[in-house]
Amino acid sequence: MAERGSLSINSENMFPIIKKWLYSDHDIFLRELVSNGCDAITKLKKLDVIGDYELPEDYKARIDIIVDPAEKIIQVCDNGLGMTGDEVKEYINNIAFSGAEAFLEKYKDKATGDQIIGHFGLGFYSAFMVADKVTIDTLSYQDGAQAVHWECDGGSEFTLDTSDRKDVGTVVTLYLSDDCKEFANYWRAQEVIEKYCSFMPVEIYLSELNTSMTETIKESERKPEDVVIEVIEPKKKEGEEQPEEQEKQLKIRKRPALMNEIHPLWGKNPKDCTDEEYKEFYRKVFKDYKEPLFWIHLNMDYPFNLKGILYFPKINLEYESAEGVIKLYNNQVFIADNIKEVIPEFLMLLKGAIDCPDLPLNVSRSALQNDGFVTKISDYITKKVADKLSGMCKTDKENYDKYWDDISPFIKYGCLRDDKFCKKMTDYILFKDLDGKFLTLPEALEVNKIDVEEEEAVDEKGEKVEAEVVEEEKAEEPKQDRTIYYVTDEQQQSQYIKMFRAQKMQAFILRDNIDQPFIQQLEAKNEGIHFARIDADIQDALKARTGKKAAAALREQEEQLAKTIKKAVKNDKLTVRLENLKDKKTASILTVDEQSRRMADMMKMYAAQGMGFGMDGFGKEGQTLILNAKHPLVSYLLDHQEGKDAKLICQQLYDLAQIQNAPLSADDMSRFIQRSNDIMLMLAKDAAQAEEPAEAEESAATEEPAEAEESAAAEEPAEAETDAE
Repeated sequence: MAERGSLSINSENMFPIIKKWLYSDHDIFLRELVSNGCDAITKLKKLDVIGDYELPEDYKARIDIIVDPAEKIIQVCDNGLGMTGDEVKEYINNIAFSGAEAFLEKYKDKATGDQIIGHFGLGFYSAFMVADKVTIDTLSYQDGAQAVHWECDGGSEFTLDTSDRKDVGTVVTLYLSDDCKEFANYWRAQEVIEKYCSFMPVEIYLSELNTSMTETIKESERKPEDVVIEVIEPKKKEGEEQPEEQEKQLKIRKRPALMNEIHPLWGKNPKDCTDEEYKEFYRKVFKDYKEPLFWIHLNMDYPFNLKGILYFPKINLEYESAEGVIKLYNNQVFIADNIKEVIPEFLMLLKGAIDCPDLPLNVSRSALQNDGFVTKISDYITKKVADKLSGMCKTDKENYDKYWDDISPFIKYGCLRDDKFCKKMTDYILFKDLDGKFLTLPEALEVNKIDVEEEEAVDEKGEKVEAEVVEEEKAEEPKQDRTIYYVTDEQQQSQYIKMFRAQKMQAFILRDNIDQPFIQQLEAKNEGIHFARIDADIQDALKARTGKKAAAALREQEEQLAKTIKKAVKNDKLTVRLENLKDKKTASILTVDEQSRRMADMMKMYAAQGMGFGMDGFGKEGQTLILNAKHPLVSYLLDHQEGKDAKLICQQLYDLAQIQNAPLSADDMSRFIQRSNDIMLMLAKDAAQAEEPAEAEESAATEEPAEAEESAAAEEPAEAETDAE
């Protein structure tokens, strides 16, 4: 017959587990003890509301944290409902028995809106992570209750006795171990409180026992509990006969300092919050004194309770890491930063605070249980962000344009990481054109749609002919296909930009690293949309219209010229085309197939990470050298392909075209400089040779007048002698 029974837990083995494995950070003990104090105060207030207890008229809920570094002691005091001896036995001695859950169950029919923080009954035992001994002194709110003292050294045994405590509430005293004595330091305790308890719903005060720290107040501000160290008399101003009556100042022992804000901004109605309050909250929480661009106030009650504020900070990807901070709270208690189950990955670029009491936390309240409910929260946050951005684009386009350079990395990253977000944002993505104007994707697709101006056709000699246009050679693209041209470096690609703008065409600036994967995704998700860098090909708008015969003649010349150039530059993969370009001052340009260049860029990225894959020379793939048949230099080369300077001209035209496209390699640049020097030397020699005949003619012209003068001078004496005779 099957045997049935109850599982037992050995308490002696429980504390080592709690100490080592329950919580990831030891400083979390303070959060747990303060949370217990908040719950005790919340319960007492509930009892007052339902009529089971009447709070004193001067009652003010508060929690005091007192540190004593000399004795390595830290105390957490609250003025909540306290405990009787039986309750201490039930709630403290029974590990994992939640007093909060028991309270809620008892008063479930009289529940109010205030939230109870605790659920698992384990938070108190986090004290043993840092303390060798823990004591409790507590007095229950119940009439005739006896104060109780409880003590435990972290083992399975405890002592329970009466206490001399007179006030309702509880004091938990921790005698810290040597390796955790840092928590008795005032500033360390303040750091932990600010981390976990900055927005807890009860005022928290921190003080140091017998502190040497002081502060100065006016005499009129003195409180009965202040310890006065020095009275500061008002000083008489120079030249003042009758001193003005001034109030004395008092130097007092530092008062307990308020550590938290019990009404966080996210809990208020957005309509009641000012811009300055949002900015001040941002500065206080994130210690960032650069103003955020804008923010989203989340406020939802159904189907789950969620409130929060998300800020869009200014992001400088060149000098700063693109990492934000989103703080997650549960009933105003800090849980963790950037919990990926709740916060979509792409939102990690933002800064913000989100409070969701309905979060399914694990027993340590430092992580989430895997729950479909969490996915709904994440989807809601994503939707609210997308709604805010799309709404701004529709109703406040001027500011949306102004913010775009700062928020575009976030939006593009979000589109890459989240399909739902991408679908909502596709029509609200902006592209900045060469004139600095921002256009949405639908607007950008219409930019170069207008046909270019017609131009008269010319033959191979540049003479006008009947316009027999070669349109059949190029297959007509589907009507829905649109190409968006872009530049990645306005300076490097300036020659292409000049040619584009001369034909009243427009391109868009995409210079960020994220732009390449982003446009590839847009192409994949939007049929008929294509992106091409401005140097990917020569568009028809940049070519002069050519008749059939002239086009056939160009193709014949092109075939022979291609052999000459490939041989000269030692690149068999190079494609050479001869075209009549409208820009007569451009001799050669280089285009690189869009897909080949994208692949080359990806290979460079892998190479930078130490993954070269043996792709040396891959960057030369997809290159096309386009020579302008209208340029005199190209015309000369066509007529002198066997000339002694043909190789030099080919190499120079190729390198000049490469420079317009991308920086030359170190070796190519050295050869280009040497070749340029050789060309200038040739020009100098030709100029010198041209000057020699001119100098000879000038010399001869100068000598003839001189000889005539000498003859005239010789004849003059002879004439004089004749006259004398």
